[in-house]
Amino acid sequence: MFNTTFQFIYFFFSKSFFFILSQQQPPSPPPQPSLILAPHPCLNPNADTHQQQLPQFINLLMLPLHSFTPLPPELTSPLSTDAIVSSEETKQEPRKGFPMWLDYASCMFQLAVFGIFGVLTRYLLQKLFGPGNAGVTSNHTLLYLDLPSNMVGSFLMGWFGVVFKGDIISHVSEHIAIAITTGYLGSLTTFSGWNQKILELAVLGHWLFAVLGFFIGMLLVASSIVFGIETATGFRYLLNKLNISSGNASSKIKSKLDTYTCNAAQLWFACLVGPIGVWIRWFLARLNGRGLGKAGSLKWIPFGTLIANVSASCVMAALASLKEAVNTRDCDTIVAGIQFGLMGCLSTVSTFVAEFNTMRKGIHPWRAYAYAIITICVSFSLGILIYCVPVWTRGFDIDT
Repeated sequence: MFNTTFQFIYFFFSKSFFFILSQQQPPSPPPQPSLILAPHPCLNPNADTHQQQLPQFINLLMLPLHSFTPLPPELTSPLSTDAIVSSEETKQEPRKGFPMWLDYASCMFQLAVFGIFGVLTRYLLQKLFGPGNAGVTSNHTLLYLDLPSNMVGSFLMGWFGVVFKGDIISHVSEHIAIAITTGYLGSLTTFSGWNQKILELAVLGHWLFAVLGFFIGMLLVASSIVFGIETATGFRYLLNKLNISSGNASSKIKSKLDTYTCNAAQLWFACLVGPIGVWIRWFLARLNGRGLGKAGSLKWIPFGTLIANVSASCVMAALASLKEAVNTRDCDTIVAGIQFGLMGCLSTVSTFVAEFNTMRKGIHPWRAYAYAIITICVSFSLGILIYCVPVWTRGFDIDT
């Protein structure tokens, strides 16, 4: 069964990849790019909102990384390097001599590799802090299993996605910056796993714990990124005091788990499908800062991250319902692998909390809390309809 599944996945994605490559035109001579990706209004409220865009979204997906016009130098955005890169600050020129498809494939490969590392790190943190070892986290308490990875990922986002992001781009590689923030940190953290654990508390009737789980979880990850930014800023200050170039430093940067019972087969399958979630999230990030409709209303909402988190939460809830209905060993293996790998990598807490922190420091801090409430309430409400209602009506036996 796994061989047939693997052959189908390989055939589908290889055909899709070569179809994408066949649609791209060779850049000879490359015209001046006319696309300017709109920054967040909360980051740059004075930016011109009437910016030129491609008429079709599919054309945007076909652009290479260096096709985006550099953003204003005053913009230093932690909002996923996936779609917004402050190239003006770093003055990095596109790699000459590389075909467009090779540059694109290189970025996709690095996203996949770093995404797998994120999945493995999240698994190790679950084992380290979960039941059977430290015993700090559990499926049945406010401290859910993915809390340590969400906190660590948010802390590291403060370092490599905010403070040292420009140094990595200018002194190492733009692709490495994308691989670290989108691939590794985005896969290390998971919003869908967090939402699913809260749904499992709600389905058992622990509504107070469910509400406190969201509140405490949000407080901890928000504090983690602030702590990461402050410590990274202090470290940079120390490097400057010691006359050490931060650029040189950055160039060296190269039990049983109830629902997530990650045995060898599940972990292998999670690593196999995890990169797909990273790639989808990277493409969705192009919706950030574009708003709704031709008028581009509500540009302050990063719809790419919102869609990634809400959709991953809904699919994870549906898979949990399927797992309860089928209740076989093969189904448990496949479902747990997709939940832990693909859905865990598609959703992200590190980018979500970075966007929240940036909005909170902007001229409209209420937008940060509105964005968080929208993400949490929509994901939780749809999760109740998809997971809790079938469990209540069909009377599935939930492990307590």
